[in-house]
Amino acid sequence: MNAPVQINSALSVRDQFPAIRDWHYLDSAVSAQKPQAVIDAITKAYAQDYASVHRGIYQRSATMTEAYEAARTSAANLIGGEPSELVFTRGATEAINLVAQCLPKMGRRRVLLSALEHHSNIVPWQLAGFQVDVCPLTEDGRIDLDAAAAMISDQHQVVAFAHVSNVLGSILDAKRAAEIAHSVDAYLLLDGCQAVPRLPVDVAEIGCDFYAFSGHKLYGPTGIGALWGRSDLLDAMPPYQGGGAMIDKVTFEQTTYAPPPQRFEAGTPHIVGAIGLHAAVDWVRAIGTDALHAHESALVAECRSALAGIGGVTLYGPEDSAGIVSFNVDGVHPHDVGTILDDAGVAIRAGHHCAQPLMELLGVGATCRASFAAHSDSSDIKALVRGLQQVKRIFA
Repeated sequence: MNAPVQINSALSVRDQFPAIRDWHYLDSAVSAQKPQAVIDAITKAYAQDYASVHRGIYQRSATMTEAYEAARTSAANLIGGEPSELVFTRGATEAINLVAQCLPKMGRRRVLLSALEHHSNIVPWQLAGFQVDVCPLTEDGRIDLDAAAAMISDQHQVVAFAHVSNVLGSILDAKRAAEIAHSVDAYLLLDGCQAVPRLPVDVAEIGCDFYAFSGHKLYGPTGIGALWGRSDLLDAMPPYQGGGAMIDKVTFEQTTYAPPPQRFEAGTPHIVGAIGLHAAVDWVRAIGTDALHAHESALVAECRSALAGIGGVTLYGPEDSAGIVSFNVDGVHPHDVGTILDDAGVAIRAGHHCAQPLMELLGVGATCRASFAAHSDSSDIKALVRGLQQVKRIFA
């Protein structure tokens, strides 16, 4: 049996998630459950430490400002960046919108995406007026970088790819993607929502220009995320929104703006969200991203093997997917599968996963998706198999 990863604690990893108990939660790709350490940090921040940041001259405000900026440092360090390069956002969706809207408008306004992108890495580019080109996938569901190299042109300002697919779990060769983008002086933006909770990430080693991720998929709270960007690029970008905290000087005739990252953080920020994210980052680093990746990779292999042994189950994506297994049961709509599994105490995702172009490519309207986390173990897979056997009996 594949046991859960452990950290230096009297409790197993699974026992550190109070919402789990005997529930088989296999939907971490949409939003991760929160360990007690994160819940405690959020509770303490509101109950004992709360004050606004960057404004007050009293001690508690200064202390909270230090905590907020420490969260920025922690989030930046997790992905190998500098704090001055990390902008807090509401999530990866806002981060990608920020880049799409704020990049200096050049003669070339084309973006190269892939066929597996989440809607949040498609719609923002359309709204910003970019012409979209679509890179195909390999047979096993990876972004075809040979095709990307053939498609890229000096008309592309941006290449924007998912580091890990939210449907197929396929892992991008991000370093090569950066080389392809830079061959025509285009920028590479990576959607790291599924990668940061599952893989070691180093933006300097990758060589990307922008990296976006969300807190709630990283065992942190909702409503907080981050955009990392190269400092020279952030310096050249105008603000996304206007208001308090992002200014240098305001008059009715003219306003000048603060330097990045504050330039992009208008208004009172999600202070406690940042503190909760800091606790989540510390929790993940205590386990180690290498250990998390190894743990989830073993579960993926075990799950794919178990599902392959059930007749009439179609699996999607590569064998070595990162923590995500998508599948369908012949003749049964994924929503029906999800409902029956829920009755069996198993939570999966059923739908198009905000990736409708990929569903069209796969020739289906929706898939079932099981996704793993630090608290997952073999008991979750066994419960999933039992539930799918019940699905087969009901629809026989």
